[in-house]
Amino acid sequence: MPGLRTVPGPPAFLHLLLLLLLLPAAIPADQLRPGSRRAAVAAARVALQYRNFQKGSPGRLWALGQLRKATVKNIPDLGHKYYLQFSTEDYRTGENAGNCLATVLYPRKKTPPVVSIKCSNTKDQKEIQEEDNRFYQRIRQQTKPITGSNIPDSYGNIEPALEPAWALAVAGSSSIMWEKSTEDLGYFLAQVKSVKQWMRKDDFIEFDYTVLLHEMPTQEMISCHMRLTWLPGHPLREKHFCASQNHGLEEGSGLGSGSAAGLSEERGTSS
Repeated sequence: MPGLRTVPGPPAFLHLLLLLLLLPAAIPADQLRPGSRRAAVAAARVALQYRNFQKGSPGRLWALGQLRKATVKNIPDLGHKYYLQFSTEDYRTGENAGNCLATVLYPRKKTPPVVSIKCSNTKDQKEIQEEDNRFYQRIRQQTKPITGSNIPDSYGNIEPALEPAWALAVAGSSSIMWEKSTEDLGYFLAQVKSVKQWMRKDDFIEFDYTVLLHEMPTQEMISCHMRLTWLPGHPLREKHFCASQNHGLEEGSGLGSGSAAGLSEERGTSS
């Protein structure tokens, strides 16, 4: 495809590739049984949700393109571990965004999936930084705090002035979706019900959100309150709580930043 560049991977990327190549059960995604394929696709989305938050950048948000190869192994006393190869798309434009190798372990105990993901990119770091700065300047140039509701609207439209707030909502809610996901339940951001900007004296940008997450396959809508703080070049900071299915409040982990602060190296890695 025009503009597609092959980016040599770092050693960790090659390590993941070697893992996939050595697995005898690794098969093309189109040859997976329907149930196995659905589970592998869901695991690939979880890996991208982890990465979208971990990178903490509205200028580089990814959606799942095509799942190419996948396998799953039962790790005794731990859980099921998925080994995945897939392509990605730019979350906003749908353009090709590169390829990823990932592993996703669903622990048997109630803890977030353990993700390791390495990707090649069609955008270089300078392009991403420039796009982040454009988002930032659009927010800073507003003459009064940004507020909005029902984003996107019932026709799928987003007002241009609210696009940066929407992009940050995607990045921040990715943390919630990754954290809540299990092998049986996955999540999509359905809508930002409301957003309000808090004015600060420093250079950081801060938003309060109420977001609706679509839970699959139950079709439940989960409401979460989320507060985000962001400055280009700094980790995205996010805290949240969600309404549980019995309509009480479920406390979020409030992970400190896009670097997944507080998590050990084995909880997840990304590039």
